[in-house]
Amino acid sequence: MMLNKNICTFIGCDRKYSEAKVVLFGAPFDGTTSFRPGTRFAGQAIRNESFGIETYSPYQDRDLSDSYIFDGGEMELPFGNTKRVLTEIEAYTDRILADGKLPFMIGGEHLVTLGAVRAVAKKYPDLHIIHFDAHTDLRTDYLGEELSHATVLRRVWELVGDGKIFQYGIRSGEKYEFDFAKGHTVLHKFNLDTLPSGVKALQGKPVYVTLDLDILDPSIFPGTGTPEAGGVTFNELLRAVLTLRGLNIVGCDVVELSPIYDQSGVSTAVACKIIREILLTLEAE
Repeated sequence: MMLNKNICTFIGCDRKYSEAKVVLFGAPFDGTTSFRPGTRFAGQAIRNESFGIETYSPYQDRDLSDSYIFDGGEMELPFGNTKRVLTEIEAYTDRILADGKLPFMIGGEHLVTLGAVRAVAKKYPDLHIIHFDAHTDLRTDYLGEELSHATVLRRVWELVGDGKIFQYGIRSGEKYEFDFAKGHTVLHKFNLDTLPSGVKALQGKPVYVTLDLDILDPSIFPGTGTPEAGGVTFNELLRAVLTLRGLNIVGCDVVELSPIYDQSGVSTAVACKIIREILLTLEAE
């Protein structure tokens, strides 16, 4: 397990593991991607491109250089064995939680969330989920496979139960997924307008935040495997991140950047800035 200092870190995230409050790590897996693969390359691209932004956030008047964040780099995950990938992510997250630290995972495709949530749900039985995404991710299976980035929130629901998954920005999915959500999750279509009321309802509860970057409109964020027109703007997503301040966030992830589909590098730069703001939001707690 790589818990030694990583040479190439996200900007400002170079504390020792022993002193860190937040542990950043990458899960470079895209083995169930249903359309365009490439998210396995996100973590390294994000680290490299993070040096194109500043450690200081004028939005929050906080600086990553003052924070206690350890970047453990990319996990070494096996190709061709999805179950083992999830088991290894779960074990890695278990270790972080056992050491009293908060796990922050960079995907990778969205299925990697399941491995982390399995670990977090063991420590926090009343776990609630905030899910930002273009897609419902509530399929029972995808082409016969129950473990897929298209089924990840259905598998998470099986862990946490009814009424504990709050979904925002959803604008794509099978009809039966939306029908399922009506009785089992709290789904808000198209935008983030209702997030403040959701945050209010989740006060005092342990919350895991999973952010699929394809919630952003592809005119802003084309570098993803399943671009979906009609998404939110960067500023809307930024306001959503800042709205999370004050929640008891016990784990989080940012997934589904596929940098090879945006040769301009803009999508990666957007991902870097969102990650910076989430990290500073966590450190503000």
